[in-house]
Amino acid sequence: MALHQLYYDPNIENKNLAQKWLMQAQVSPQAWQFCWALLNPDKVPEIQYFGASALHTKISRYWSDIPTDQYESLKTQLFSQIACFSSGSKMVLTRLCVALASLALNTMPEAWPGAVAEMVRVFQEEGGGVDGRARCLALLELLTVLPEEFQTSRLPQYRKGQVQVRGALGREWGSVCPLLQQLLRRTDSPGAVKARVLRCLSSWVLLDVPLSESEGLVHDCFSALPDPELFDTAVEAIVNAISQPDSQRYVNTLLKLVPQVLALQDQLREAVQNGDMETCHGICRIAVTLGENHSRTLLEQVDHWQSFLALVNMIMFCTGIPGHYPVNETTSSLTLTFWYTLQDEIMSFESDKQAVYLQVYRPVYFQLVDVLLHKAQFPSDQEYASWSSDEKEQFRIYRVDISDTLMYVYEMLGAELLSNLYDKLGRLLTNAEQPTSWQHTEALLYGFQSIAETIDVNYSDVIPGLIGLIPRININNIQLADTVMFTIGALAEWLADHPVMLSSVLPLVLQALGNPDLSVSSVSTLKKICRECKYDLPPYATNIVAVSQEVLIKQIHKTSQCMWLMQALGFLLSALPVEEILRNLHSLITPYIQQLEKLADETPNPSNKLAIIHILGLLSNLFTTLDISKQDDESAEGSAPPVKTAPPPPGPNPVVVVLQQVFALIQTVLSKWLNDSQVVEAVCAIFEKSVKTLLHDFAPMVSQLSEMLGQMYSTIPQASALDLTRQMVHIFASETDHFPPIKALFELVTSVTLSIFQQGPRDHPDIVDSFMQLQAQALKRKPDLFLSESLDVKAVFHCGVLSLKFPEAPTVKSTCLFFTELLPHCSDVPPLARVVQEDGKLLVQAVLEGIGGGASRSLMDQFAEVLFSLNKNCFSLLAVWLKEALQPPGFPSSRITVEQKDNFSQQILRERVNKRRVKDIVKEFTLLCRGLHGTEYAAEY
Repeated sequence: MALHQLYYDPNIENKNLAQKWLMQAQVSPQAWQFCWALLNPDKVPEIQYFGASALHTKISRYWSDIPTDQYESLKTQLFSQIACFSSGSKMVLTRLCVALASLALNTMPEAWPGAVAEMVRVFQEEGGGVDGRARCLALLELLTVLPEEFQTSRLPQYRKGQVQVRGALGREWGSVCPLLQQLLRRTDSPGAVKARVLRCLSSWVLLDVPLSESEGLVHDCFSALPDPELFDTAVEAIVNAISQPDSQRYVNTLLKLVPQVLALQDQLREAVQNGDMETCHGICRIAVTLGENHSRTLLEQVDHWQSFLALVNMIMFCTGIPGHYPVNETTSSLTLTFWYTLQDEIMSFESDKQAVYLQVYRPVYFQLVDVLLHKAQFPSDQEYASWSSDEKEQFRIYRVDISDTLMYVYEMLGAELLSNLYDKLGRLLTNAEQPTSWQHTEALLYGFQSIAETIDVNYSDVIPGLIGLIPRININNIQLADTVMFTIGALAEWLADHPVMLSSVLPLVLQALGNPDLSVSSVSTLKKICRECKYDLPPYATNIVAVSQEVLIKQIHKTSQCMWLMQALGFLLSALPVEEILRNLHSLITPYIQQLEKLADETPNPSNKLAIIHILGLLSNLFTTLDISKQDDESAEGSAPPVKTAPPPPGPNPVVVVLQQVFALIQTVLSKWLNDSQVVEAVCAIFEKSVKTLLHDFAPMVSQLSEMLGQMYSTIPQASALDLTRQMVHIFASETDHFPPIKALFELVTSVTLSIFQQGPRDHPDIVDSFMQLQAQALKRKPDLFLSESLDVKAVFHCGVLSLKFPEAPTVKSTCLFFTELLPHCSDVPPLARVVQEDGKLLVQAVLEGIGGGASRSLMDQFAEVLFSLNKNCFSLLAVWLKEALQPPGFPSSRITVEQKDNFSQQILRERVNKRRVKDIVKEFTLLCRGLHGTEYAAEY
């Protein structure tokens, strides 16, 4: 009834109930009885299938329940059931074979030696009226599932190994191999039998059958390849056999395989002519598997170098197979990893040997570059238009793979590769007689760009020529234009060293900016040029700003490209004299300020909110990169501190001038949108980016901004305001002139946050997180802030203890950081010393609660840091607190004994120098508290 419900009841609830009940039935002791009843010939196949599955479950998982004296009768019953089903339902037959295979694995080699030989014998004897072909197929099914069942079985590790079951199976190959050979070679064997033989071979070679012992059968697989019905299974068997890790030991067998693979070339060419993708794919898999797994072995057989070179050329043919990937062919992508492998092997030989191989294989790799660039070409516009978006995406990924391969090949071919590409491009672009297709030009440039993007080409003598050729390209197509842009972008660092060449490529980039289809490539290229070449761009600045303004006003680009464009302009303006920066900023920003004034007057609604956030985003991206301090860029990469190359210009920083002009307007916007966290975030971002870039130049704004932040946070507290306050504390708290406004702001946001804690902070984990980070920063930069009469140090400490119990990991992390910054100041900040003495025990309890299972295991290192800091800074108090806190039974976990607690305390108190050790002690203790100590789950931890 349950089975009927599972298979035929439309109600999903009933199905689920039935399935649950059946799962329990399957593992119950009664299953031994009912599984045979369910196999009755009068039952439908679904029910018989369940019977066979139950039988397999019992044998594979509950083997120990079966008394030894019943092995024989169980085996006999299974043999007779398999004979009955050999001409019945295929799915039931397979389950029964799997059950018998499981029985064999559980009884080999002790209780059932020669299992396979017996299986073969039983099926070859006349079986009660079942025809020979069905018996043969049933035997092959049984032999096929035997190794598969071994791979997935739950046999104990000691039984699985070479000495026991694996070794026994290996010995059984002697009974399997002749049978498979005989069936494959008989001319009257039906196709279905041959296909099953090939599947059976595939299954056995995965057990690492020595290649020398399966050699004859692999040879037979090659003979089966011309038969379309056997092709796929034969390919699978060959590939499995030659990719076994052990097979490299059999050099002679491998050498015999090479001519067999080469002999497939006619079949491959024919398949290509007939557009038979499956056959191309299969033959290519065989050639690549042999080449990829055994290139080192075959390279080392120097006497046979010609046949290996022929194999490499066959793989080259597969790489360059005609047609466009992925629409007319899917084979070429299979070969790319082979080229990596071969190159790695060649480059790993010692130098004199390597030189010999390079002589043979460098020309091959030059040919490979031509083939790959040919494959990377776009189809005709008409054909490309007919591709689906999925095909276009697959082609894009394929080109990225080609690009990676070219970059890799460059290591072997070096500068000569670039010269080679340059000569080809030069010939293409200067040949007046033959009009060239844009696809050809694009592919060559794509090759250049692939290499220049990741490899330093500054020393290459062909780049000037390439830059000279670019303006000669007739750009009449989007894909070509995109690649031209990305190529220029890849050469930005080179242009910085050769600024005279800027004039030939910059006009192209500016022209492309106006085309929405080239949005990503043109904007990212302009940004790279403005970043790398900013000191050479002043002569072009007016033009760049004018074009950028125009495209921004016309709204040609999507939001993220507009932001990049603003960053590009920030880099560009940084290199100009201050008065020019101000002039440009004025013309650049005025239209946005006017727009913002208009938006600030309107009643808040979703569409003007987006517009406001967009404008604020443009300003903050501009201020992110606008840095006139002319820090020496080179030093950023070294370890030396940044060197100011020129004294800063007199007068206020241009960014500050602009911020002061728009300050009142930003306040107006804020007053209307204080409730909206996204607008508040966008406002804070402008100042945060400016503070980060300007550092001390931001000083004139400190008091204004501190006042605004205070008002903002008192009205509607938001995390972004705390993060900005933290930036200000970080930069200005230690400067005497700015200490008063910063101090007032710090005290105000602290008291506002303390009142949030009184109302219940659980709904604001982000505010608590930012608040703890702010307090930690204050302790780090200016502990004097905690000497103030108007700061409730005790309340801040209590908030910290409360925050340690939050479920959000980032909040707990920030809180632990706060305590590790606070504890060292017990010696020099009296109010902090008092609160730690009075309430330190609460902190210890909270930490122990987290370790005991209250907090995520990923936070244990942070809790360990707090304990370590307590031990270092208040040792005698910690000893008392630990003793008192661990006194109550069941705390911090009911799973640990008094002895384990004592041991933990002693270990912690002993470690005052080695923080790593404290982390290990805490990890050990938390596992005990959680009952996970010594489990598999803990081992992954």
